[in-house]
Amino acid sequence: MEVLLKRFLRATPIAFANAFNAQSKSSSSSSSYSSAKFRLPYAAVAAGVSGGLSCFYFLSSPNLVHSEQAEEGEIKNIALNPDKWVEFKLQDTARVSHNTQLFRFSFDPTKKLGLDIASCILTRAPLGQDAEGKPKYVIFRYTPISDPEAKGYFDLLIKVYPEGKMSQHFASLKPGDVVEVKGPIEKLRYTPNMKKHIGMVAGGSGITPMLQVIEAILKNPDDKTKISLLYANVSPDDILLKQKLDVLAATHPNLKIFYTVDNPTKNWRGGSGLISEDMVVKGLPAPADDTLILVCGPPGMMKHVSGEKAKDWTQGEVSGLLKEAGYTEQMVYKF
Repeated sequence: MEVLLKRFLRATPIAFANAFNAQSKSSSSSSSYSSAKFRLPYAAVAAGVSGGLSCFYFLSSPNLVHSEQAEEGEIKNIALNPDKWVEFKLQDTARVSHNTQLFRFSFDPTKKLGLDIASCILTRAPLGQDAEGKPKYVIFRYTPISDPEAKGYFDLLIKVYPEGKMSQHFASLKPGDVVEVKGPIEKLRYTPNMKKHIGMVAGGSGITPMLQVIEAILKNPDDKTKISLLYANVSPDDILLKQKLDVLAATHPNLKIFYTVDNPTKNWRGGSGLISEDMVVKGLPAPADDTLILVCGPPGMMKHVSGEKAKDWTQGEVSGLLKEAGYTEQMVYKF
């Protein structure tokens, strides 16, 4: 575990060490939003629910990214495959908080994973057999938090819940075990300076795609995009990677972060309660053509803030706080 953390810290920006050490015991839920009642359609394959995020996946989805413009040599240097499941070996694990673990998977050190900003991967695990004796699988999307340019490994930060079939599978893995992965799956096609100001609303482990975009912007000196993040959690101890985020905000004036928690401690200085209309108005860029709002979190939070995706997993209509604040469908993207 210590070896993994040291290697992980060497490959990431400053203060990741504190991000891992700052976590302590707290509630097992990522946010009280996750307690909201919701129903999701059952996919053609068995799909896992882990952490409350609505990340089911249909195998007929058109969003698998094919590197049509990549040179043949570049394709050979990519570990992911959008057309078939590839096995990746677990190298090591490390506990980050009471219910969150870091998983590092390894592959050919001459290759990159092949992940674009902002995209994610599919993972699958066996879930018994159906009535005809054919294998069933639990399938779930995850956004790696490692540098997309890193060679030979990728890292997943996963909250493990008692009823999360996929997260429980990950928790059962030991170094040397393998996980089947497919991708990348394109989400938002981010390009530098595509918008003047990007606002983000995240809940719990919904921070992972936001972090992917944040780091892509901040490490590019030619990208002048402003970023405003609203990050909701149950308690201060549930805030993933808080010290890393705080250091990034302190060292980059174009990044502003506001935290809110359901159960504030005595010394808590951020917001309290669910994300509110006042937080949206004060913490996000105003509706405009050069504004984009990204949203990722448990279904209850999504419904409250932006509205959930449509039944066919397209973006759907904008509702909730963002609609009330005047944002249109062109200004909002739901992960």
